[in-house]
Order: sequence, then structure tokens, then C-alpha cells
Amino acid sequence: GSIQPEPKAKHNTQTYTSYSPIGFLSPAAERLRHILREEDEPTPTLFTEMDTLQHEGGEMEWKESARWVKFEEKVEEGGERWSKPHVSTLSLHSLFELRTCLQTGCILLDLEGYSLPQIVDDIIEKQVQEGLITPEIREKISFVLLRKHRHQTKKPIHRSLADIGKSSPSSECPLSYLSHSQDAEASNVLIGEVDFLDKPFVAFVRLAQAATLGGLTEVPVPTRFLFVLLGPNGKTKSYNEIGRAMATLMVDDLFSDVAYKARDREDLIAGIDEFLDEVIVLPPGEWDPKIRIEPPKKLPSSVFSLNELGQPNGNAGGGAASAEGEDLPAPHELGEELKFTGRFCGGLWLDIKRKVPGFLSDFYEGFHIQSVSAVLFIYLGCITNAITFGGLLGDATDNYQGVMESFLGTALAGVVFCLFGGQPLIILTGQPIRLWIGLHSCLQCLILVATDASYIIKYMTRFTEEGFSSLISFIFISDALKKMMSIFNYYPINRDFKPDYITSYRCDPGARALSSLLFNFSALDWNQLSKKECLSFGGSLVGKSCKYVPDLAMLSFILFFGTYSMTISLKKFKASRYFPTKCRTLLLISDFAIFMSIMTFVGLDLFMGLKTPKLIVPTEFKPTRPDRGWIVMPFGKNPWWMCLASFAPALLVTILIFMDQQITAVIVNRKENKLKKGCGYHLDLFWVGILMAVCSFMGLPWYVAATVISIAHIDSLKMESESSAPGEQPQFLGVREQRLTGILVFVLTGVSVFLAPVLQYIPMPVLYGVFLYMGVASLHGIQFWERMKLFLMPAKHQPDFVFLRHVPLRRVHLFTLVQITCLAVLWILKSTVAAIIFPVMILGLMVVRKTLDLIFSQHDLAWLDDILPDKDKKKKEDEKKKKEKKKAKSEEHNNGDEENQPTKFILDSGYLPLQNIHYCSEVTYRF
Repeated sequence: GSIQPEPKAKHNTQTYTSYSPIGFLSPAAERLRHILREEDEPTPTLFTEMDTLQHEGGEMEWKESARWVKFEEKVEEGGERWSKPHVSTLSLHSLFELRTCLQTGCILLDLEGYSLPQIVDDIIEKQVQEGLITPEIREKISFVLLRKHRHQTKKPIHRSLADIGKSSPSSECPLSYLSHSQDAEASNVLIGEVDFLDKPFVAFVRLAQAATLGGLTEVPVPTRFLFVLLGPNGKTKSYNEIGRAMATLMVDDLFSDVAYKARDREDLIAGIDEFLDEVIVLPPGEWDPKIRIEPPKKLPSSVFSLNELGQPNGNAGGGAASAEGEDLPAPHELGEELKFTGRFCGGLWLDIKRKVPGFLSDFYEGFHIQSVSAVLFIYLGCITNAITFGGLLGDATDNYQGVMESFLGTALAGVVFCLFGGQPLIILTGQPIRLWIGLHSCLQCLILVATDASYIIKYMTRFTEEGFSSLISFIFISDALKKMMSIFNYYPINRDFKPDYITSYRCDPGARALSSLLFNFSALDWNQLSKKECLSFGGSLVGKSCKYVPDLAMLSFILFFGTYSMTISLKKFKASRYFPTKCRTLLLISDFAIFMSIMTFVGLDLFMGLKTPKLIVPTEFKPTRPDRGWIVMPFGKNPWWMCLASFAPALLVTILIFMDQQITAVIVNRKENKLKKGCGYHLDLFWVGILMAVCSFMGLPWYVAATVISIAHIDSLKMESESSAPGEQPQFLGVREQRLTGILVFVLTGVSVFLAPVLQYIPMPVLYGVFLYMGVASLHGIQFWERMKLFLMPAKHQPDFVFLRHVPLRRVHLFTLVQITCLAVLWILKSTVAAIIFPVMILGLMVVRKTLDLIFSQHDLAWLDDILPDKDKKKKEDEKKKKEKKKAKSEEHNNGDEENQPTKFILDSGYLPLQNIHYCSEVTYRF
């Protein structure tokens, strides 16, 4: 922990006691726990401005030199503009000097101040009373502190936020960010050197109420804090560094809370001690301090736990600590939704209770422009799926089930599921099943729901999730490429092409043209006519170019790859460097990336006017096979014993349905998606089972969760913060949870028959490009995919993945090889006659994962996968016992004889935090 002063000796010597054994809080942290309460209201957003005193032509003025919201921005004197936001790099010495300044300077907390002159008078009076300055220099200090302030924006302070925001691109970001924070306040840091002081003049002021102090601050927000440092000439750089240290502290989440709630000087010192406790020191000579560190793409959570104050390398992220004190990833938890109730339909009942309160909000929260882009994107994916699989069904079932059945089944099952399902963000897709197999599977699914069998999902770790989702993603990518290659087979490339195939032709007037009396053919040169003129005069074209067929394969490839690459580019446009942030946000280019790409290449296809393969949609609402109706009779052509015998294949189907549905649900409900309305594993499976029976009676395909399309649905509904501090990336806020987009997608799918005149203009290569994008995008964030790429990278070029810090590379490769082998086996089974046992092999992934406990240590599995629930429970019990033993030993150590106490260190150079020296109990330093 950090070090807290206790008077122990004369001559300005103090002793700091550090309670370093793990599990004990330092005195500084203990003090902060008394003033900070987790239930307190959050403190306002702070804008910090640093002004330095300038001497020009005998005149003095305060000039803005830097500002902070979360990151530092400096005034570029040469370029006359603001620098890019960057992480503040502070010297350790400046932090120590700042600590000394607050120890020896003037501290005024909750000062009643309404104008800058009055506040300056109060500061000076306090300094005189405490004997820090002599009354003779009172007027000089007041004169300096009340000089005018010149800001980089060069705009009048009375301008509104909107007007000032338009002053320059560089100033737009912090002002727009602060305008979204209704309770934003300012802290001002004033740094300067004067010739009438022989020692520093230091004051830290917190006003009782924030007040607007004239032109003190660049932005029109009231000032709450004021830090003043005036000193003798000759130490400009040192003063500036102390000012930067103070400004950086004021925008630190923990210290700003301390500054608002501090009761006295010692509370502020404790806040600095805690800040120092987390400071990382970069050795001189090991890096270039002139390089400005870019803000991280993702900041750690600013929400801290008071229980973790003063604990270096704390477990703020929720991970578990190993026996050696090393942090481990957060344990494998899927939430209370999968708790085994032991009651009949207990899990289903809890799902219903969980989802009912948010049922209305599931509709009105869908009214957003982002939902429009999601509907268009997912709709095109769904109808392409329906047409593709509908065609395959027609071939396999002699047209008893075809494209029309696929459209109707998708619409019916999808609308019902999105209306009443537990997780409406899941998109359903079709599977062909016979009536009695469907009824048996329905019954088996309902039994699984009634017995809380979804509890088994707790044992589906990342190993199973990534294996299954990777398989589905690779299927999407493979199918998109196969369909694209089939176009090359259907429209073969003319490898014997010669230029005269286009240019070589002549116009033959023919007998009909020669007999015409409309023209004087004696004056007409038929060889000079263009193709269009030749045909208009009644002639005919003769030559090689007349038989030329355009290269449809090449155009199809342009449409296919163009749609994919343009979608990727537009998706990244929101985070690009081009155009102002507001422009990139308001244009909604990222949200409508897929729709814009589709429209662009549909337009290109129309412009070219070539007969590329187009989307074919049924134009009449009737069964694909004329001799069947919409209802299938349970008895008829098949013998009675088939009704019972279908139980066995139904079991395989149920396994596949269960695994597909629940693994997709686990992926959709991942913690990183920040869903707030709860899951509904049992409720989802219930409606999937009911829809099996309904679709079976209507002769429609079955429907189950579509992993890739569901992931794409989630991705299209992600929300980000509208405003962020300069340099800070927009923060992911969660997913727009609602039922409206899914319902609209499936309603549109049902009425696609009436949209056929419009849909027939969409080229199939464009939709194949959308399929390719879905498959590739769904691989994003999968650790398995990242580990596969490591095989091709030398160790020195490998990214700094966290698991590589804790697991040897050879063990990482071994784990990845096991996953690749499992994926290859599943792929082979899917593609051969052995596909009938494919559902069992998916279930077998869980068995393989259980076997890995015999090959890998629990430490390695914690980083590469997840620890299975029973192993995790046992591991926690072992850790608890070890911690109790450590605590007992520590108490015995602290209560031992004086001769067993650690050595006392005397430091003459000043304050030094010793939170990482775990066996030092006392440190003394001299000023």
C-alpha cells in the first residue's frame, strides 16, 4: 500500500508506515475509505485548464498553455493550434514536488467565493495569517493573479457553447463533450514565476459552490477548483511540470472524487499517495519522452471498488487470484438464467417473469434510425438464405418443400419467436424435417424445457462455443465462395479472347434493305455505318464481334468482391481520420454500410445492363408442388409403425436443435454485449419446440437459431457514446435490445412475394458478398481465430495477447491444434454420408473439453478457455484455504519480536512509495 505520515521525531523528520502484506489496506487507502462512499452521487465532469504567466513588453498576462478533459492537449506555439489529445507523461520528481507543495502550501476547502478578486484576497489573507508570506507583497501578488487571461480559441467567453464549438475543429470535441455533461465544472491551474518572491507561493482552493469567474476559463463552465503556484525566477520548467501534474491529477477519476470530498489537507495527500500507488515508471533512456502516447482504444472502467483501494495489481476486473498471487481471467459464469431450479418448468417460469417487465420497451425502443439499417441488412440475408435453402429443399424433397415453403416458414416462425421468445435478437433459419420426426422432436424439446436441461449449457465453455461458431462462420465463407465459383462455371471466361472479337464486323444491307425505296443506296457507304445505324437502316451485322458474349463472370466477381470490400471500408469509416466526428456520426455511414454497398453495386449492375444472375423470388402465394396443400395429414402413405420408429432420428435432431439454439444464445448473451434485459434459454427452446410441431403440420421447414446472422444482427444494433473526451474512443454502451427489427425482418420475408418486381433487380453476386461479410465479421473477436494466425507469425511479431503472457507458446499451439482437429472432424462429417451423427459429434465437443483437463493445467485452461464449473468451485475452495493460511502467517509475523521486524530505511531524497516492497514496515525520510 501507500505510505502515510505519522509524527515520530523532531527536526522535520517523519516516519511512514506501510502495511504491505496482501489483504491489508495502507493508511492512505483506509483514510479514503472514510471519505468515499460507493453509494454517493458521481462527481461532475472536470475540465482542467492550465495558464502560465507571460511577460511581454513589461506587461503580464495569463496565457492558456494546456487543457485536459481526460487526456492532455497542449498549445502548439509554432503551429498555433491544439495538439492531438495524448496521455500525460509526468516526471516522478514533479509528483513528489506537488505532494510537498500541498503539504506546505495554503489549503482552502469549501471557500465561499463568487468573484476572482474576492477569492484572490481570501487566498492572500490566509497566506499572511499562516505566515507563509509577508504583508508587504500582498498587493504585488494580487496584481499578478488578477491579470487578464488569453485563451487559444481567441473567442469571447460570452459566446454560447454551440458558437464556440464552431470556432475551430480542434476545440469542437471538448466543448461538445462538456455540453453533454450538464454538471460539468472547471479546475484552473495558474503557474508563473515572478521576481519579488524568494520561495514558492502555493494555494489549493475548492469553492463551496462552482462559480463563473469572468474570463478565467476557456469554456463557459463554472470553476470549482483553483491551484496557484508562483515562484522565484529560474525554475520555469519545474513549475510547469508541477502544474501539469496537478492538472493530470484533477482529471483522474479517483483523485477528482477525493478533491470533491476531502475534509482536510491529509485527505488530499492520501489521494496523491493512492495515485502514486498506481503510477508506472518508465526508465530514462528506454523510451523517447518527446513521443506523445496515443490514448488507448479502450479505457478500463472508471468505476472502482473501495475494497480494492490500496491494493497494487488489484483484482478490479473481477478475475480470480491464483495461489501465487497472479490474477486470472474472470470465472466462467453464465448468470442466474441457467440456475437449476429442481422444479417442473421452474426455469421456464423464471424466464417469463424475467422478460415480461420489459415487453413493452422491447417495442418502443426499436423506433430508431439504426433499426432501419438492421432490418434492411438482416432481411436481405434472410431472404437469400430462404431462397438458397429452399432450392436445396426442393431438390431433396421432390418440391414438397421449396422456396415458397421456406419463405412462409421463415416468416411464421420468425414472427412468433421474435414476439414471444426469450432472446428476440436471435434470428431463426430453416431445416427440412418430416411430420412425425418433428412431433417427436417437439415433445423432446418440451421435456428438456420442463426439466431445466438447459443447465447443461454451463459446461459449454469457450472451447465449445468457438468451435461451433467457427464452423458456422467457415460454412458461410465457403458457401459464398462456392456460389461465386459456380458463376465462373456457368459463365466461363473466354480464354481465347482477341481484340477483333469486339471490333471485327461489317454491315450487310441484305435483300430487304436493298429493296427499300426510302434511301438512295447509291450514295450510302454501308461499310462506314455504325452498328446502330446499320440495324436502323435494315441491314444486318456480320463478323466475329456479332457472336461476342460479355464476360459476366468478371462483372459478377466485381459485384461480389466490391460489395464485401466496400462494406468493410464503410464499417470502419466511423473510426477513420477523415471528416469531423459529427459528420461521420450524423451521416450514419457505418450503420448503413451494408445497405449502401448493396445499392451501389445494384446500381453498377443496372448501369452495365448485362444479364448477371439475379435474385429469383416466387411471384404467387401457393405451394411449390401443385398437388399438395398447406396441411400435412399425420396418417396416410406411411405405415403406422413409422410413427414410433421416427423417435430415434428425432433424438438426433433434438440434439442438433438444442446445441445449435443454446450455443447461439450463449454467444448472443455474452457479457461483452452488455445486454441488460436478461436471457431466456428455456423460453427460447420452448417456442422452438412449439414451432417445430406447427411447421411440421404445415409441411414447412423447421427453424432454429442462425448463429452467423444472429451475430450480424447484434453487430448492426450496437450502440456507442455520442460524445467522448478529446482523444477518447467512443465507448461501447451495449446493444439496442428490442423485438421490432426481428419482427419487421420476418414480416418483410413473408411479403417478399409481392416485392418480387423490385427484388428481381438484385444480382446474386451482391448477396454472396453480403454472405462473405457475415462469415468474416462473425470471426472477429474469436480467440481461436487469433490463435490460428499465431502459427504464421514469428514470436517477435506476435501481438501482445494476454494469454501469451501467462501460457507457453507451445501449449497455446497444442490447444489450438486440438480445436483445429475437432473443427476438421466436424467439417468432414458434415460433408459426407456420416452427417447423420453430426449432432452427436457437436455434443462430443463438450466431452473433448472435459478430456483437456487431463492434458492442460487449470492455470493454462483459465487463460485459453474457461474453467469448468466444478473445477472452478474446487479451485476457489483451495484458494480460500491458502489465503487463510497466509493471513495466519502474516498475523504471526506482525506480532513477532522486535528483532524479527524488517530493516528500517533512511531516505534523504524525499518521499518514496514502497507499495511493491512487501517486507518494509517503516520508512523515514528527511526534508
